[in-house]
Amino acid sequence: MVRKFKKFANSWPGTIIIVLLIIFFVAQAFVIPSGSMKRTLLIGDHLFVKKFAYGIPTPHIPWLEIPVLPDLNHNGHLIEGKRPMRGDIVVFRYPLNTKTHFVKRCVAVGGDVITVKDKILYLKPHEGNDYVRSHYPEEVIVDMGGELWVKNPYRVKYKGIQNDPSIVNDGTYPQQIFDFPPVMIEDDYFFMMGDNRDHSNDSRFWGPVPYALVEGKPWFVYFSWDKDYKIRWDRIGKSVKTLQDDPRYINKNVSLE
Repeated sequence: MVRKFKKFANSWPGTIIIVLLIIFFVAQAFVIPSGSMKRTLLIGDHLFVKKFAYGIPTPHIPWLEIPVLPDLNHNGHLIEGKRPMRGDIVVFRYPLNTKTHFVKRCVAVGGDVITVKDKILYLKPHEGNDYVRSHYPEEVIVDMGGELWVKNPYRVKYKGIQNDPSIVNDGTYPQQIFDFPPVMIEDDYFFMMGDNRDHSNDSRFWGPVPYALVEGKPWFVYFSWDKDYKIRWDRIGKSVKTLQDDPRYINKNVSLE
């Protein structure tokens, strides 16, 4: 049996099938194309995406993005899994063009209410006031009409989240950057925002992302270079968790451009 598998794996058809199985079910390469996740993820970071982080998404032919199988479960996944949690960085299909992949941070889940006022994100978790009191420090809790909201709920933990002070509300930029009315997230939907808040095309502009479009979670950087094609050796081999948690990487990437 082992010999037969080795022979199969060393053949051209076997190699192609094994590579496709890995891409479909284990890990897929992804390149950060824009600065919407600076300072956490940078343009030119080449990542492997953990495809099984939130279940097994329906396989698509790479580059062509044509589904290999029908969506039998009507939720975009062959095998249903856990859902993205608040604070997770998620790779998903862009709702307005599902052949394109985006990467953003999940800032709200089903049942939550979010709003933005003067660039400040406010979150009202669906678990209620007692949950807010027990899970968030008092200095970020805001009482609005008896309901407890969390002000900038992710900035304390994820230091890469930032705003650009040069982006001001002078009518030049989209109003969603500065103010966004309260919205309740539907069940099995997720509100996604880039860490580089004022330079991110995200759910503020095209709405929450359904579970059906969730593809996976960024895993680790296997290669990285900057706009001048200079290799960022210090990022290669690092997990995304390390890059978002370790201040040595966050503080190094101060540019908003």
